[in-house]
Amino acid sequence: MTPKEVIEFAAKSGVEFVDMKFVDLPGTWQHTTIPADRLDEKVFEDGLGFDGSSIRGWQPINASDMAIIPIADTAKLDPFYQRKTLSLICKVVDPITGQPYGRDPRYIAQKAEAHLRSTSIADTAFFGPEAEFFIFDSVRYENTQRCASYEIDSEEAHWNTGKASLGHKVRPKEGYFPVPPNDTLGDLRQEMMVVMKETGLTVELGHHEVASAGQCEIGIKYNTLTKMADDLLWFKYCVKNVAKRFGKSATFMPKPLFGDNGSGMHTHQSLWREGKPLFAGDGYAGMSEMGLHYIGGILKHAKALAALTNPTTNSYRRLVPGYEAPVNLAYSSRNRSASIRIPVVAGSPAKARRIEVRFPDATCNPYLAFAAMMMAGLDGVINKIDPGDPLDKDIYSLSPEELKDVPHMPGSLSEAIEHIERDYEFLLRGDVFTRDLLTTWIEMKRERELDPVRLRPVPYEFFLYYDA
Repeated sequence: MTPKEVIEFAAKSGVEFVDMKFVDLPGTWQHTTIPADRLDEKVFEDGLGFDGSSIRGWQPINASDMAIIPIADTAKLDPFYQRKTLSLICKVVDPITGQPYGRDPRYIAQKAEAHLRSTSIADTAFFGPEAEFFIFDSVRYENTQRCASYEIDSEEAHWNTGKASLGHKVRPKEGYFPVPPNDTLGDLRQEMMVVMKETGLTVELGHHEVASAGQCEIGIKYNTLTKMADDLLWFKYCVKNVAKRFGKSATFMPKPLFGDNGSGMHTHQSLWREGKPLFAGDGYAGMSEMGLHYIGGILKHAKALAALTNPTTNSYRRLVPGYEAPVNLAYSSRNRSASIRIPVVAGSPAKARRIEVRFPDATCNPYLAFAAMMMAGLDGVINKIDPGDPLDKDIYSLSPEELKDVPHMPGSLSEAIEHIERDYEFLLRGDVFTRDLLTTWIEMKRERELDPVRLRPVPYEFFLYYDA
């Protein structure tokens, strides 16, 4: 829609308020709301002012004035307000120059798509993330100078068999596809899917996932890079708010549960030009040379990518052996133990030919993560990076000796940050990422996450060391 059409749509729909959303550097939506009678074409031209110094990773207080400008074709009715509310995603600009803000993640994604077109390699990058999540009946946590604790609970979890109940619990690592009564979340997932469809998302399926304690997945249709990042934020917004309506809490935290599988975000991706798929060919697993080189780029830069695709300390509780996590950097066809899988699909294999990068998780900022993966893949295409031989084995069953020559993902966020400090030039191509943004990202991670986690004792250390 155009701005004029959005204004007309709001009037016809009886909209009372307009919610302006934008994404901060870590990848979380922020918002402000105006009465609908304030929505005019001038708002689409000049936007609204806000304090950029109060947003994580953005402006210093001496240069805090910034503006958000709504993007007309992102207009949707927001399903979570009592009064009819129109939602608009916004771009962030300098209020004096009107220029896009260099640390606006959505702007980075748009620059990545423009850079792709400028290369003449392809004109479209499609992304399809599979974001897993947990739904808990209760959660509580506390961190003070004198104590630290957390507790989660789920009525379907195996640890509740000792309580008076009707049984039918989900055992660890046995949560994939059970029917009710073991799967207690079918109605909730269906409501999530209905609400997602109301916001314009194309929903493909929903099911329980492998872990006990309410792990789920809902699949939505792929989209182009920036639009898919928009869709993913709507997806997470719907999951969390529908769960709250049901008196439950949803989290995309990769590893909230010790001793069971974590939540990842396997990300399907492919390049197209003039409506034709570029990853389909007569090479390994039906891949083109371009597709294999794209894989080579992802594998080469995976350790640096991890700082953006797996950007939390908790991400590396998931990336450990034994829980179906893609720790080892290898590629293979149909093989879910590889960090990059080439799916085998029915129907039209050429149009569906794609790769699935399995190491990301949904705590990432999708605008940055998708852009970074595409830039790594393009580096592989431009420099014809050979991905090596595929590893068509159950990697989880291989011995350390058999894996000694297979590279692996970083073991911590600190290690990932060290890798991106050494390997970042591929991100700067086409001015997609900037040194300023990457430096800010690294400083934010070290100061706000790495150091606070590193300096705190955790409860298990009392078990290990109190009597030392």
